[in-house]
Amino acid sequence: MPRLTHLAALLVAAASALGSPWTHAYTDKPVKMIVPAPPGGTIDVLARIVGDQLSRDIGQPVVVENRPGAGGAIAVKYLLSQPADGQTLMMTASNVLTEVPHVLKGGFDPLKDVQPVALMARSSLLLIASPQFPARDAKEAIAYVKAHPGQVSYASYSAGTASQYAGAILNQAAGLDMQHVPYPGSAPALAQVMGGQVPLMFDGSVTARPLIAANRVRLLAVATQARLPEFPAVPTFAELGYPALDFANWTGVIASSQMPAPLVEKIHAVLRKVAANPAVRASVANAGFEPMADRTPAQAQEALREEFTRNAGIVKRYDIRLN
Repeated sequence: MPRLTHLAALLVAAASALGSPWTHAYTDKPVKMIVPAPPGGTIDVLARIVGDQLSRDIGQPVVVENRPGAGGAIAVKYLLSQPADGQTLMMTASNVLTEVPHVLKGGFDPLKDVQPVALMARSSLLLIASPQFPARDAKEAIAYVKAHPGQVSYASYSAGTASQYAGAILNQAAGLDMQHVPYPGSAPALAQVMGGQVPLMFDGSVTARPLIAANRVRLLAVATQARLPEFPAVPTFAELGYPALDFANWTGVIASSQMPAPLVEKIHAVLRKVAANPAVRASVANAGFEPMADRTPAQAQEALREEFTRNAGIVKRYDIRLN
């Protein structure tokens, strides 16, 4: 073997052993990462964390493109309008696919038109209170609301989402009469809670976490089956006797269902590597997200189906509708 050819072979072998970016690339073109929310929101933050590392790993630019509106339908329909070749992906929270479509018809079928590629992180639902609210914990809050029927309101970050579902379930399970006040997103709802205009809210841990740390809202309970490591002293609703209050949104990358399975698997492998990167894990945690164990695309699709079906039952049972 000529010396230069031998040297080239050694360099290629070394690059493979080191796991260089181009050995993991599934494309040689720029990638668009669609986000169904405005810049600066929680999905956008995660998209940029993932997109930056993905760009380094595949050696191509990853451009985050925000397409908010219509409960995420604008972004999904744009995704579906593009070739299913891996050049256009979408970072979304699961509620865009499993909650909103039950109350707002977006012109797509979340079980047939899209498919999860990789689940990256999750955010649990928390019951928080205004600092002015007299109850110090969830038991006191439930007792207070029960003693003041029809006089206590709870905010949600949007009608037709788990933020509303949780209040409806608690109303029925605990015999309460809280009034639902929907807002177009967490930020305006949280502003009202912090100001005391609306005393209670079910919000995601990502947006509520910094306000809890700053004592601008009070954490009363977590709507999960197990206590959160970050708040070990805060009880779950399951502990309080309300196990149906168990909500957590995953956030991950989806693609058109027309994308071929081999390509889905390639992109999943790349994103799995991104999710395992220590710097990415630290950034995701700092943003308030909880880590998730890896799920194959097939497992993620089944999780999507289960969540969609469960929410369909909640919407029907509690007569959830857009206010």
